[in-house]
Amino acid sequence: METGENIQELRKILDFIRFGSILLLLIHFYSVCFPVVYELGWSLELLNRVIFNLSNNFPILSGFFKPKLAILLLLCISLLGVKGRKDEKLTIQAIVTYLGIGMLFYLSSTWLLQITAPPTIIACLYVSLTSTGYVLILTGGTKVSRFIKNRLDKDVFNDWAEQFPQEERLLSDEYSVNLPTEYKFRDKIRKGWINIQTFRACIVSGTPGSGKSFWVVRNYIQQLVEKQFCFFLYDFKFPDLTLILYNHALKHAHKYPVRPQFFVINFDDLSRTHRCNVLYPETMLELTDASESSQTLMLALNRDWIKKISDFFVQSCILFVTAIFWFLKKYDGGRYCTLPHAIELAQMEYDELFPVLSMEREIEVLINPFISAYLRGANEQLEGQIASAKISLARLVSPSIYYVLTGSDFTLNVNNPESPKIVSVGNNPAKQSTYGAVISLYVERMHKLINKKNQQPCALIYDEYPTLTASVDLISTARSNRIAVLVGLQDMSQMVRDYGKEQAEVIMNICGNIISGQVLGDSAKALSERIGRINQLKESFSISANDTSISKSTQLESAIPVSRISNLSSGEFVGAVADTPQQPIKNKVFHARIINDIEAIKKEEAAYKQLPIIRNIDEHTVMENFYQVKRDARYIIDTEMNKIRNSPTMKHLIKKSKNNPPPQSNISL
Repeated sequence: METGENIQELRKILDFIRFGSILLLLIHFYSVCFPVVYELGWSLELLNRVIFNLSNNFPILSGFFKPKLAILLLLCISLLGVKGRKDEKLTIQAIVTYLGIGMLFYLSSTWLLQITAPPTIIACLYVSLTSTGYVLILTGGTKVSRFIKNRLDKDVFNDWAEQFPQEERLLSDEYSVNLPTEYKFRDKIRKGWINIQTFRACIVSGTPGSGKSFWVVRNYIQQLVEKQFCFFLYDFKFPDLTLILYNHALKHAHKYPVRPQFFVINFDDLSRTHRCNVLYPETMLELTDASESSQTLMLALNRDWIKKISDFFVQSCILFVTAIFWFLKKYDGGRYCTLPHAIELAQMEYDELFPVLSMEREIEVLINPFISAYLRGANEQLEGQIASAKISLARLVSPSIYYVLTGSDFTLNVNNPESPKIVSVGNNPAKQSTYGAVISLYVERMHKLINKKNQQPCALIYDEYPTLTASVDLISTARSNRIAVLVGLQDMSQMVRDYGKEQAEVIMNICGNIISGQVLGDSAKALSERIGRINQLKESFSISANDTSISKSTQLESAIPVSRISNLSSGEFVGAVADTPQQPIKNKVFHARIINDIEAIKKEEAAYKQLPIIRNIDEHTVMENFYQVKRDARYIIDTEMNKIRNSPTMKHLIKKSKNNPPPQSNISL
């Protein structure tokens, strides 16, 4: 037991050993400098006899060098038990300096015995240099116990404690994306890998400039093209990502079992866009398809409706547009089933539109509330139910949008093994609300067509996903159908703003992989909690007038705290990955810098081919198509109204007004 008596005894023993070391040093001086001592008359016969006997019986005390080593050994033993008051200002450099210079003086003084000089001078120099060295070693040794090995002063931001081991194995298969990284662990730079199981869906988040596209999305595109995936890419800042996809597809298209076709949709440069009918009648098989498309379009045009989807007037607008979609699908074999025709048809007068819509029996239930209000003359109620839909659809009236949506260069079944496709749809940040609504409809229809068994592996990459309005059902069911989903966003708050809190949480929680650059606020907090905690070593010390106490403990703390996520540099990412039973991953969490060969990427981009010109198009052709859609809508109304006027069973649908004069022709009864 450590008692006061034992401590005192220990100190006495150490003092005795140190005294013995000093005594041997004096005897050594007496022996080495004996000629000078004898000449000065300081020698003693008894002392001479004792030293002579010690030298004969203990060889270590004979000679010049061996005694100095014995003296040094006793000094070191005496210093082992020294316990001094800790000095927080003491540095390891000072201790090393004392010990280094002391050892140099102490051991090199033997060289003085070899020089040619008067014995008195040699003896004085030898004793002075050796004594100085001895005192410096003693001083440095006593300071060792006062030194505080404290990491707190150097680790101001707790970097060392928050380092943890990460996955260093490359776990690659035919469907994975693998990102090389470097990370710091125990103050050493180590190489690692982020192994992403793509079918478990992935969220990539980060503020503008954090490097989502350059460090993550680029690798995603390149690696999945090399693994023969079909693609649907939503390029918010068209054509940044599209150029990467196009050029990489050109390089690796020959690897596909069936060479894929590359299609681009954008509404700004009509010479470099394909045309695709988003309401292609052959793919709209049931009334529920029209209903879901209508809901997607209406919610995309009115983002605040997402939070009040069950509202009466919201549902009225959705039913109205659904009826128009399905009417066009059934009319004349779907010849006019396009979104532009639906927009123009919706703008027709009620006196003409409702009688025409009522001719389609399958939508009778949908339009019955509107027909009843129309026949009763409840115009205010009718306007309240439909006006919002008409106003919203009117925002899409654009010659360029009409031109793209009325063609049929391809269909949206992108992962068809017999006709694989690589499709890129571009938005424009300056027109994101308008283009985003149409693209959301593309996404909704595409989801319905690709989520099937026995299709080719397919990648869906959504840059700035909150600018779209799309169902999350595909993310939760796509894994079994070999569909890899990458959702890109800047911050969780965007999802909450545009989708509502509940829907946003669903999207964030059903994605198995998350990669995040710098994010702030609630996003950083949620990410820190998702990553979890690790055991961190904590140190504390207190200095008093008599002693210093140091304590160490381990404590569960956040592996990556909110403050660190909020201050990540560009290219630095945190997150967690999901694994599979076939490839379990022990270290799923990471905090690392993704490695890209920047010089190689610059050379690659310099050699990129620009998107090809699809067709030479002039303004006259675009405007002629625009007016043709209007003429088609007018033709449908006029044709069907004539049928109604000439049919006794439907005549009652025509409301008598100045806008609808009675027909001039005779009607047989």
